[in-house]
Amino acid sequence: MNIYELTQEYEIYLRDESRSIGHAASISFPENEAEMREIIMQMNAGGTPVTIQGGRTGLAAGAVPYGGHVMNLSKMDQLLDVTAEDGRYSFTVRPGMVLANLRKIIAGRKIDPEKMRSGPDAALAFINDREYFFPTDPTETSATIGGIAACNASGARSYKFGAARNHITRIRMILADGRIADIRRGEVFASGRRLVLPLTDGSSISAEIPSYQMPACKNASGYYARHDMDAVDLLIGSDGTLGAISEIGIELLPLPAYIWGVSCFLQDEDRAVRLTNALRDGFRNLAAIEYFDKGALDILREQKRKNTAFSALPALKKEYSCCIYAEIQEEDESAALQTLLQIGKCLTACGGREEDTWVARSDTDRETQQFFRHAVPESVNMLIDERKKTDPSITKLAGDMAVPDEHLAEVMHMYRETLAAAGLQSAVWGHMGNNHLHVNILPRDSRDYSLGKQLIAGWAEKVTAMGGAVSAEHGVGKLKRDFLAIMYGSARIEEMAALKKAFDPKGIFGRGNLFAAEVMVPSAGREAVPAGERETEAAE
Repeated sequence: MNIYELTQEYEIYLRDESRSIGHAASISFPENEAEMREIIMQMNAGGTPVTIQGGRTGLAAGAVPYGGHVMNLSKMDQLLDVTAEDGRYSFTVRPGMVLANLRKIIAGRKIDPEKMRSGPDAALAFINDREYFFPTDPTETSATIGGIAACNASGARSYKFGAARNHITRIRMILADGRIADIRRGEVFASGRRLVLPLTDGSSISAEIPSYQMPACKNASGYYARHDMDAVDLLIGSDGTLGAISEIGIELLPLPAYIWGVSCFLQDEDRAVRLTNALRDGFRNLAAIEYFDKGALDILREQKRKNTAFSALPALKKEYSCCIYAEIQEEDESAALQTLLQIGKCLTACGGREEDTWVARSDTDRETQQFFRHAVPESVNMLIDERKKTDPSITKLAGDMAVPDEHLAEVMHMYRETLAAAGLQSAVWGHMGNNHLHVNILPRDSRDYSLGKQLIAGWAEKVTAMGGAVSAEHGVGKLKRDFLAIMYGSARIEEMAALKKAFDPKGIFGRGNLFAAEVMVPSAGREAVPAGERETEAAE
């Protein structure tokens, strides 16, 4: 077991993709569960905060430490097992398994159930069966499966397949005192809102599930909470606050025979909303319905003009104001073609033109189309990094909110009107089929930055009033915890803190995620929190 002083050599581990910067005293890189457990028990004995890290691709500063110790799991990138049950296949992986590495393991291989008893490598053989895939597909492929589980990540295909929770079958988690929970889906359930979680040593944890009702839309805001819920669902999306995941079971799905991408370019946003509603109402096998607004397209136009690395981007006509991307998944080519033709009819009925589409049927064309989609957030980050050279105080500001279907047009108009009134530059993209858009504010100076923060706080209140979620896929982390309080109220936040305390009495895990550390401490004793461990806002 090696614990290192967090010197300048390790400064990169004080930040994640949110561009927030924290502080910590030490760091470790465990290679197995035993090392994880030993380090956690040592830190818990001294009441030292522990921040668990994977690929640090998060956008809510969940992996940014607020003091104490950083446990980075990048060396735990292993496939442990392959299993089959009733024709359904699952992998067991370590939490540091990188999504890109998982895809490489799966790609082009077909699972041979006869060889599974020889171990995971033997099970992944080329046989006359079909290929499989892991449907959770966040944009950043350097994300780890542990991080994906911790924030219940999703991605474009969540329109059809849902978030990561739908495809996680088992969680093995180390608690602060070294005890271990090892829970398979379908084995342990709450009784109403009371959960008794058995541990591997024969003991158990008893906790009350928070009493709030989760919104009826895509949601990654706080602890999962339902009557009679599966215990696995509490551990998924817990933002690194209940324990440290050491193993994860994930289910694979059969890879569809035909996957085609269709980008429909439109002249205004109202047509895009109408097309989205038509696609949702009329199609069964669309895996994704994505959106890119004029701000996003303009940034791509500029990148193609001045940066040779983006020369593969298609030329975008000036009249294109926005784009809807739909992904067709079918087992039969004729069915895929029929779906494509029907999309064309929907597009025409919504005021678009079939000639203003970009259809990708081959792997090469789909890779180019994927490059187009991923180039948007990459280009925005490059733009902000350039502006920070002039004003280091600014960073990108982004909403990650979702609303029920009936509020899509309303929330789109809210974003557009408030951004225009504030005079702020923005780029909007994301998961239109789930009414879940990433509204990125691109401040030019500190004044814009201050206005943008105020604007997003106002959106949180209005989205909550619509029955929506303040975080739909990035988790809450540290940056969105004030929005979580808006969504659920202070009494429900205290219920969340009480649940955490049942798992982690000293509050060492994920300090600052979901709620401030002081919420864990009774009002009369809050001065007992060591001054050096009290929270300050992470520098941005």
